[in-house]
Amino acid sequence: MLEKLKQRWKVNTLNLILIIATFALGGSLCGYAGRKILQLTNIDKGFLYILLYIILITLLWPICVLIISVPLGQFSFFRRYIKRIADRTSRRSAKKINIAIFASGAGSNAKKIIEHFSSPGKVKIALVVCNKPGAGVLDIAAQANIPSIVIEKNAFADGDAVLAQLKNYHIDFIVLAGFLLKVPEQLIKAFPKKIVNIHPALLPKYGGKGMYGHYVHESVIANKDVESGITIHFADEVYDHGEIILQARCPVDPNDTAATLAQKIHVLEHAHYATEIDKLLR
Repeated sequence: MLEKLKQRWKVNTLNLILIIATFALGGSLCGYAGRKILQLTNIDKGFLYILLYIILITLLWPICVLIISVPLGQFSFFRRYIKRIADRTSRRSAKKINIAIFASGAGSNAKKIIEHFSSPGKVKIALVVCNKPGAGVLDIAAQANIPSIVIEKNAFADGDAVLAQLKNYHIDFIVLAGFLLKVPEQLIKAFPKKIVNIHPALLPKYGGKGMYGHYVHESVIANKDVESGITIHFADEVYDHGEIILQARCPVDPNDTAATLAQKIHVLEHAHYATEIDKLLR
C-alpha cells in the first residue's frame, strides 16, 4: 500500500512519512480546534453539537493540515492536494445532466420540455433523436440550436449505433416523447431507470404495440370509458410497461371524439411531463 501511495503521489519514502504525519497531526489539530470553538458556545452535547462539530472540522481541516505542513516541509504538496479536492468538488457540483429526447412526430411534448429546460441550469437538452426524416420535431430542435440525429429503424433495433451516438453527446437521461419504436434491450440496460415515457392513457389499459395516438383515444371512446388520462413511467423491455411515476386524469364526455379527447390529453401532457422530469432529475 505504501508503495502505491509513493507512486501515486510521486514522493520518496521520507516525504511519504512526513505526508502521513501531516495528515495525522492536522486531523488532531482540527478536532482539537473544533472542540475548543464549540466550548465557547455552551451548546449541549446532543445532535446539534455533533452536526456543528462535523461542519467545523470539515471547514477547519484544510487550514490545519496547511499549518502542520509548513514545519514538516510539505506545504507545496498539501496546497496542490487541497486544490485538487476543491476542483473535483466544483466539477461535480457543476456537472450538467444531458438529456436526449426521442420523438417521431410533430414534437409538441418535445417543444414543451425544451422550453422548460431552456434557462441555464443543471439540466441540458443535448440531443434529439428521431426515426422519421422530415418530422416536425427536427425543426423544433433546429430552432432551439439542439443537435439532432435521424436513425433508421433496423439500426435502432440493433442498439449499438444509437448507444455510440448517445456516448458521443454524453447523454445521462432519455425522454421518450411520442417515440414509436420499441426501445432495444441494450439501451434499457445502459440506462437503468433513466428512460422515461409518456403514454396517452391510464396504463395498464390501452397499452402495448400499436396503441398510440388516435388508436388509444378511439379505443377509450369505443369502450365508453368515463375517464382517460396520461401515464408517465420508466421504460423497460416491454411496450408501455415499467414502474409508473405519475398518472393524471381527465373526464371523457359522451360527445367526445378521438380528436377532442386528444386535445384534453395534450393539455395533461404539456402540464405534467416536463415538471415530472425536472422532479426526477432534482
